[in-house]
Formats: sequence, structure tokens, C-alpha cells
Amino acid sequence: MIPICGWCKKVRNDTGYWSSVEQYVRSHSEATFSHGMCPECSEQFKADITKANPTKSV
Repeated sequence: MIPICGWCKKVRNDTGYWSSVEQYVRSHSEATFSHGMCPECSEQFKADITKANPTKSV
């Protein structure tokens, strides 16, 4: 079982230290990460930017 914060999604290791999911997985496997933006987050980001700057288009 991997303890993960339900709020920020940080993972607690065996010594009680909290780290990002990426850092935890990287230190416990040979996995690597490539960050992008899923369609839902992209739409939310565009909506937030449009709301903050209504005169500019995204």
C-alpha cells in the first residue's frame, strides 16, 4: 500500500517524508515522466485564462 495525500497527492515514504508522485516513482523504479496536459485540464486552463483576461483569446 502506498500512502497518498487525498488533497495534494504527495506520497509518504517509509521514513515519513512526503514527496511528489513523480519523485516517489522515480526513486522506486526506473520509470521516467513526460508532462503534458489532458483535454479536461486544457479546457479548464483556457476558461481560467479567458476569465482572467476577457479581452484576449486563448
